Amino acid sequence: MKTREITVTVNGKQLTETVETRLLLADFIRDHLNLTGTHLGCEHGVCGACTVLVDGKATRSCLMLAVQADGSSIDTVESLVHEDGTLHPLQQAFSDNHALQCGFCTPGFMMTLVDFLNENPNPGEQEIREAISGNLCRCTGYANIVKAVEQASEALAKQGE
Repeated sequence: MKTREITVTVNGKQLTETVETRLLLADFIRDHLNLTGTHLGCEHGVCGACTVLVDGKATRSCLMLAVQADGSSIDTVESLVHEDGTLHPLQQAFSDNHALQCGFCTPGFMMTLVDFLNENPNPGEQEIREAISGNLCRCTGYANIVKAVEQASEALAKQGE
C-alpha cells in the first residue's frame, strides 16, 4: 500500500493527512474527514452527486484522487451554512421552492450551482438548465430547481448591493 502526505484546506481549515495514493477525493472527504454531505452515486462522474469545489471550481470528487488535491482548497456542501446557522441563499431557495425531495442529489446540485452563480450571477432559465444538465435527479423533475436558482440569483444580487 503506497501512501503520501497531502495538505489541503477543507471548508476553510488546513489539514495534513497521510492517504493511500489510490484513494478517491470523495472517499477522503467522507471516510477520513467525516464530511458525509458529499454523496457517491454512480462513481463514474455521470450523476454529479459527489460534486465539490476544488479551488473554486465544481469538480466530481469521484473522479479525482485525494493526492491530486494536494495544496488545494476544497469546499463541500457543509461549507455553505453560515456560522450563525443561517442558510446560504441557494439552500434557502431550494427549501422555499421545494427543489428537493429525497435529497440525495442536492449537495451535488448545490456545489455545481455555487460555482455557476459565481460565474453567471444573473442567469436565464436556459442557462440554468444547461448548468444543471450534468446533475441527475430522479425525484423533482428539475422545474423547482430552476425556480430555486432564479430566487438564489436575486438574493445573492441583493446581498452584493
